[in-house]
Amino acid sequence: MDLGVQIEPQLGFKFEDVVAIALDAERAGFTRLWVSDHLFLDPNAANTDCLEAWTLLAALAVRTERIRIGPMVTSQSYRNPALLAKIAAGVDVMSRGRLEFGLGAGWKEVEYRAYGYEFPDGPTRVTQMIETLEICTRMWKDERATYQGKYYRIADALCSPKPMQKPLPIWIGGSKPRVMRAAARFAHAFNFNIGTSAQTDTLKTAMREMDEICRALKRDPLTLLRSSFLMATVGSTAGRSEELLKEFAKQQKTDPAKILEQRPGLLRETPDRVLARLHEYAALGIAHANIMFQPYGSEREQIAALAGIIAKLA
Repeated sequence: MDLGVQIEPQLGFKFEDVVAIALDAERAGFTRLWVSDHLFLDPNAANTDCLEAWTLLAALAVRTERIRIGPMVTSQSYRNPALLAKIAAGVDVMSRGRLEFGLGAGWKEVEYRAYGYEFPDGPTRVTQMIETLEICTRMWKDERATYQGKYYRIADALCSPKPMQKPLPIWIGGSKPRVMRAAARFAHAFNFNIGTSAQTDTLKTAMREMDEICRALKRDPLTLLRSSFLMATVGSTAGRSEELLKEFAKQQKTDPAKILEQRPGLLRETPDRVLARLHEYAALGIAHANIMFQPYGSEREQIAALAGIIAKLA
């Protein structure tokens, strides 16, 4: 198993803070730095910064050296699919082949409405995601790409430069069967979005479902890498972890007991305790843990706390 860091720009991250987190993670041995693709936090967040995902990734491409970068996940609705293919190809080139292309169907209706995007039903958005994958993969491979879908189309579309990686790794995130089937068709990896709240038994069931979907599509399940979101309030000591948990609960306007009830998968206490929990996830077949450090602002401290266990996960 290896570890990644999930950044939620809509919480108010400054650019230099994201760079510092990425560089700390790179030095500590984390393999990936992920950013979510959102436009703002909520309707009351007029003064809360939210860096746009793909411009942030382009900047990280030239400010980091080794850590892989990507959106977890980009919303297919926010950019024309052909433009998205061009953007991703450019970021892969700028990063010298370190982009992970994460894609999802989109979900945050308040952002759609505010920015004037249509917000169709879930099945329609999933179909649009699949058509986006058809367009992107063709543009990354074909000299001139053509595709006619129900919602999106391209005709002799050009994409130069092509991505440096061949193929560009595709990640799909979600939990619904149709999204999982899309991952079995197109993706290098699938990120389960249930790990922040679910216990390992729930994740085990979802893993079995993904195995069955892969087999139905005649794909070897072992060829699809599995990852999961995991939240963490880990400290250098158990006491520091409890302080972080209390601050996280305060930010969420609740109490620590409620946080633990809602998020039984929370990684907490000491690094050795976290290592044992991560081994449990690895035993289920989770090869990448995408960690959301809580509370906001404690990312660098928790990265430092976990640096000593990374070699023990290999």
